[in-house]
Amino acid sequence: MTELFVNGEGMRGGGVHHNIAGHPFLGLVRTAPAYRFFSVREEFPGIAPGGTAAVVGELYDVPLAVLAEKFLPDEPPELELGVIRLDDGRAVLSMVLRPDEVASGRHADISAAGDWRAHRRA
Repeated sequence: MTELFVNGEGMRGGGVHHNIAGHPFLGLVRTAPAYRFFSVREEFPGIAPGGTAAVVGELYDVPLAVLAEKFLPDEPPELELGVIRLDDGRAVLSMVLRPDEVASGRHADISAAGDWRAHRRA
């Protein structure tokens, strides 16, 4: 099994959560304070290294086959699979904003929110 951090539509109640819903929920977690956090077209979030934000998300134990066959095909092209650090030091898989998308300047920086749901409520 593989630990997968989700912070947008993969979270409970999100549009692609059904792809991982049958797998163990390991709890609410936060990244290390080392990221930037973006809103992509106000449709989904993107996390990127190189900042000081800690981002809230959910952690799941998902088989690699499910990740490859169900989860990844539903992810938007602006995101790619990467490795992030949680605030407890663990390295886990997560979808991250592609470096060319970060450099494009097209996406709103919502690092101050640090939480997709809080951003959407604001």
